[in-house]
Amino acid sequence: MKQKKNIALVSLPFVLTAGMVAGIFIGKVMNTQRLSPAQEKFMSLLGLIDEEYVDEINVDSLLEEALPDLFAHLDPHSVYIPKSELTSVNQELDNSFSGVGISFQMLGDSVVVVEVVPGGPAEKVGIMAGDRIVSANGISLAGPEVTTDSVYRTLRGKEGTKALLKVKRQNSRKLLDFDVVRGKIPVNSVDAIYTAAPGVGYLRVGKFGTGTYDEFFNALNSLKSKGASRFIVDLRGNTGGYMDQAILMANEFLPRGSMIVYSKGRLPINESVGVADGNGAFQDAELVVLIDEYSASASEIFAGAIQDNDRGLVIGRRSFGKGLVQNQTLLPDSSAVRLTVARYFTPSGRCIQKEYKRGSDGKYEMDIVDRYNHGEFYNPDSIRLDKSKRFTTVGGRTVYGGGGIMPDIFVAQDTTGYTSYYINAVNSGLIQKFAFQVVEKYRPVLKGVKTLQQLNGVIPRDNTLLENFVAYAAANGLPARWYYINMSRDQLLSQIKSVIARDVLGYSDFIRSLNQSDPTVIKAVEALTEGKSPVVIKK
Repeated sequence: MKQKKNIALVSLPFVLTAGMVAGIFIGKVMNTQRLSPAQEKFMSLLGLIDEEYVDEINVDSLLEEALPDLFAHLDPHSVYIPKSELTSVNQELDNSFSGVGISFQMLGDSVVVVEVVPGGPAEKVGIMAGDRIVSANGISLAGPEVTTDSVYRTLRGKEGTKALLKVKRQNSRKLLDFDVVRGKIPVNSVDAIYTAAPGVGYLRVGKFGTGTYDEFFNALNSLKSKGASRFIVDLRGNTGGYMDQAILMANEFLPRGSMIVYSKGRLPINESVGVADGNGAFQDAELVVLIDEYSASASEIFAGAIQDNDRGLVIGRRSFGKGLVQNQTLLPDSSAVRLTVARYFTPSGRCIQKEYKRGSDGKYEMDIVDRYNHGEFYNPDSIRLDKSKRFTTVGGRTVYGGGGIMPDIFVAQDTTGYTSYYINAVNSGLIQKFAFQVVEKYRPVLKGVKTLQQLNGVIPRDNTLLENFVAYAAANGLPARWYYINMSRDQLLSQIKSVIARDVLGYSDFIRSLNQSDPTVIKAVEALTEGKSPVVIKK
């Protein structure tokens, strides 16, 4: 399908652009021919250490160690990226690479899985967001000496090689073992697309990379060619990426002159406004956007633009609240900094960024846990709204600022049937291993299977499938406890059949299978089929 390109917006924001500033201090020397008192102090200290310290010190190495701590005293998203890490950090949004298929961050002295790449090696064996990787192939990945660079070097490797990961999961007392075979990690943005109901197209955007808009536009047209005139855009778990892609996506649904997002910074050069140009091909389509507590940054720009323009419904739970703008600047030694230069605001004037204190006090990183403990995932009345930050949408509705996007329709996290047996079955990776055995057993008759309906006609019926799994799990260290198994019956069968679908039909059908019992998707389909989502507001 022909791709739609070259949509012009007014003043696209400066995001993740590799500026050619010479350096933190060198740049000012070039511009002013003099150092500030603080810069002179810094250079004098480095010189003093280099010349007079009792032991011989490599000042370059000392600076490399000190810079991350310097940035830690700013905001949660300003970072220093060493030369050795820059390619790895950038390529997750730009290229494919060979590895285990996770995104992670260093939290304290632990490697915490932030995102599992859909369809990647780690996802196939059951590694989940929130897991802490303790070691890989016997190499410890916990402790103050572990760096982001050392984690990349350990987890990535030649395609086909193995990585035995030991993982600590919050609801498991013992370490979990996962044998991951490294593979090519595709950086696809739209990782699921299907017709969810007559006239309703569903697509899931997993991240915002360099090609996200093209993938998104092609997916919309593909669904349209199959009769879809209403759309569900699922941004749950999407932690963001390139902001211009979110702006281009929103442009497809908004009339000319509609504000999409704007940024404010200390310097005028870092301020920008994104406005729809009126060339969007889906301005008359009904729309629902799905978000949750892990939807951040570019996801929040898209959801906020749709909500504040009263262009569609936002369904799910309050988003993460990441609205700080970083410019990436390349330094002379090919290292880089991502420095926060502005804040993003939705069309109504809401600041997307949630509150934080300068410096790392641990509270920002624990915000999601605090929300969970406060009951926000289960009851909208538990959400701590700042009623003083009231804003008005184009249509006159009241929305609130203070961080993140509040959905129009709240859907609680579904933990029905989450028994200890179900949790242990998921944590152990037994569901993935059992599903693989089922696929291997029926592979000769699965060659012609193209749809979920055909697949369900080939694999064993629900009772037999569940009994076979319980027997397999018992033989592999998970005793049968039928009281809990019956309580978790629906969840177990949904997971087993969805993983089988993934292995036979691909990731899109894995999501489609899971979504059949997903309350948020069910609510979205209901809203669209009942005409609850607003159509475009003519201007």
